[in-house]
Amino acid sequence: MDAEALRIEGLTLHYGGSQILHGIDLVARRGEVTCVMGTNGVGKTSLLKAIAGAHPRSGGRYRLCGDEIGRLGAHGLARRGVAYVPQGREIFPFLTVRENLETGFACLPRGARRVPDEIFDLFPVLHRFLGRRGGDLSGGQQQQLAIARALVTRPRLLLLDEPTEGIQPNVIQEIGAVIATLRRGGEMAIVLVEQYFDFAHSLGDRFVVLERGAIKLRGDAASISRADLIAAVSV
Repeated sequence: MDAEALRIEGLTLHYGGSQILHGIDLVARRGEVTCVMGTNGVGKTSLLKAIAGAHPRSGGRYRLCGDEIGRLGAHGLARRGVAYVPQGREIFPFLTVRENLETGFACLPRGARRVPDEIFDLFPVLHRFLGRRGGDLSGGQQQQLAIARALVTRPRLLLLDEPTEGIQPNVIQEIGAVIATLRRGGEMAIVLVEQYFDFAHSLGDRFVVLERGAIKLRGDAASISRADLIAAVSV
């Protein structure tokens, strides 16, 4: 099986008349975490939205597990195995935990519409709170719910946007452990946008640093020193 889950080449993106991304090349492989880093406003979230189909790209090639992707929107890409956990989580506050998880069924064939037991192994707190409304969970629990909802879709590519934002330290550790477990499983590629440097550095197999919508630095964990990475993301 080819380990390459995602390859984008020359990706550009505009909001109205403003160009946000300039010729982005990125590869994400199964069993690896690719970290996209940089200061605020450099295009990290825009890149994830383009990969997820939440905002149409202006140009560039997009291959998913070897298949050329045309102009599929978010739902079409979700059906092809792309799961996106947005910044701010965006769970449904008035639905129960169970109902939030079941919203992931929309992109699955009817025979696959169940919540895998493995999700509760990863997030045992959600099993205890299945009947609780999403809005009544803590911020950390809501983040766990958002990731679990994405995993319900059995993704081949998991996109995580700032999963540690506003989260208490013990839950950050739990989320880091979940990401490490998913990586070891080898069934999906993970693209992580993250400002918390130590969290990203501890998990990343590959790093891409953006500056003004273009790639400033790229490489794998063996080729980029911690000092060089800190310098690149601190400007």
